[in-house]
Parts: sequence; C-alpha cells; structure tokens
Amino acid sequence: MKVGFIINPIAGMGGRVGLKGTDGVVDEAIKRGAKPVAEKRAIEFLEALNRKVKFYTCSSKMGENSFKKVGIEAEIVYKAKEKTTAEDTKKAVKKMKDIVDLLIFVGGDGTACDVYEALKTDKPMLGVPAGVKMYSAVFALTPRDAAEVVNSFDGKVEEREVMDIDEEAFRKGEFKIKLRGYALVPIHEKIQAGKEVYGEDGKEEIAEYIVEMMDNDTLYIIGGGSTTWEIKKKLGINGSFLGIDLVKNGKLLCKDVGENEIKKFLEGKAKIIVSPLGRQGFIFGRGNQPISPEIIEKVGKENIIVVATKEKLKKLDSLKVDTGKKEIDEMLKGHIKVITGYKEMKLMRIS
Repeated sequence: MKVGFIINPIAGMGGRVGLKGTDGVVDEAIKRGAKPVAEKRAIEFLEALNRKVKFYTCSSKMGENSFKKVGIEAEIVYKAKEKTTAEDTKKAVKKMKDIVDLLIFVGGDGTACDVYEALKTDKPMLGVPAGVKMYSAVFALTPRDAAEVVNSFDGKVEEREVMDIDEEAFRKGEFKIKLRGYALVPIHEKIQAGKEVYGEDGKEEIAEYIVEMMDNDTLYIIGGGSTTWEIKKKLGINGSFLGIDLVKNGKLLCKDVGENEIKKFLEGKAKIIVSPLGRQGFIFGRGNQPISPEIIEKVGKENIIVVATKEKLKKLDSLKVDTGKKEIDEMLKGHIKVITGYKEMKLMRIS
C-alpha cells in the first residue's frame, strides 16, 4: 500500500499554554513556553504500524525527521521550508495525491481543512490527532488507533465531516464552527465522530449539585464547555466559557489558564471537573490540553469529576482519553461516575 504522510510541525503547540489552538499565534505559544507535540504523535503512530507500507513524505520536520527516528524508509517528494505554513501542507498533498492510496496527516482541524482542500479527489484521508480541538470526523481516536486503522485498511471508505472552528473567536469564548465538506475516510470503529452541541436540559441541576458538594480549601480545575459553564455561573465567578479556570473557596483564582499556571496553584487537595465532548466522548485530549498528563497523575483519577447531561450520555457508548501519555491513558481506563443531574449519576466506562 502506498501512503502519503504529512506532519504539521506546529499543530497542538497552543494547547497546554491555554491558547486553544495555534493558528496565527505560534510566536505567542513559543513565548509562553510551548513545545512541539506533532513529531511525538507521529512517532507514536509509526511505531505502532505492523503493515508493510510504501511511504511518501516531506523533508525535515514535516515527516523526514520522524521516519529517521523510527528507522522506517520513506521517499521525500516535497521539500519543506524551515518555517512551514498551510501552503506547505497543500503543496505536499498535491505532490502526493496522484501516487498514494491513502493520505495521512498529523495535525488538527486546520490541517484537516488544508488537506481536504488540496486533495479534492477520490483518495481517502486519515488524521493522526495532534491539534487542540479536532472536531472533524476524520481523526483516529489516538495515534495508536490510527496505526490500527492503517494495519487493517482494506480499501473501504465512507464520507465524513471536515469541520473548522474560528480560533480567534474561540479564544474570546465564542464557539463558531463551520462544516467545510465531506472527505473519504477509512471505515473503522477507532475513528472519532464529529462534534455535536447539546441543549441546556439538566445543566442547571448538575451545577447546583456540584456547587453544593464543593469542599473548602480544595483547588478545583474546571474545564471549558457549556455544562461546566453552568457551574461557573452558579459560583458567581467571572470565568471563561471555553477555557480552564481555577477556583478555591468559591473564588476565582485564575482564569483561562495554561498548564504552567495550573501547576503554580497545585498544592494540597485538588479536583478536576470536566465534561465529555459531544458525540466523541473525550474527557481529556480534546480542547483541554492545559490539564496535562502530569497534572492528571498528581490529582489522581479518584479526584476527577465528570459531568454530562443524560441526553449527551445517551449517544456515547463510552468515554475516551488521549492525554498524549500512554501510561496516564491506561491509568484512567476503567469506570467512572458521571454526574447527570442533582444527586443523579451514571457509571460510564473509559476506553
């Protein structure tokens, strides 16, 4: 099988530092201490492959470096610039699309849109998740799952949504998502669904119960989203709708934080409050990267509070995690209670 492989080197860099994306803010992300994550995700994918594949890739950070590190041969068909842009991704796709059976990219929704725009053929594409949001239905659940998709790919494909979000609006707390089109994607259970937005039913009851059960002198790391937003409103704090806020003794300590800010306050008792992404079920690894594997490990699974409406859970067979660290993903697997209303809970499996 012939496979094109493209890495967006800057994908996901804005995640842990609280920028909710990297589009147009790479320099700011670096200033905040962001480190590249895409190559690590690419290597994780390549190391999990057990199928013989003929790879076509780009030079340097857009592919070549990763292949060298895992000892896999790949033909370089596009020479990337030192500082890459979306145009490099598009040009690389155009170089590969007529010679490959499958186009694989490492990145987020922005990269997915660039690949889709340049592909425009009957060739399928597959995303190795390395971005911050990843609402498109073209991504495998994890890099290892992407390898599983390739290992078993038999040529069968289906149309799936390519979504994009306005990152500038997202950083301001506005959720503006747009359907860019439908791409052909391998048929496999390990490919995520598209993002779905749910109504308000049950969120106020969840918020009321959470606020009642909050302990004094405990740091609460509260993730973004509409359900956790109800909790923030019930507390009466000026929190962020889509960002992560730190609360203690009913007061806002820090708003819209990155990983480093969380670590500064992470002394003594702490709990994490998150809500799964609609249709996908991710509680970690999609949009809340400042809650890093190191933070999750320190807080402990027993101090993670998951909240979700009954309507949302009806469409989820399990919850999912993709923290970027295999050991933490394994630690989180099993079952966890999800608060679905006032003193109402449902036991859900984390797969």
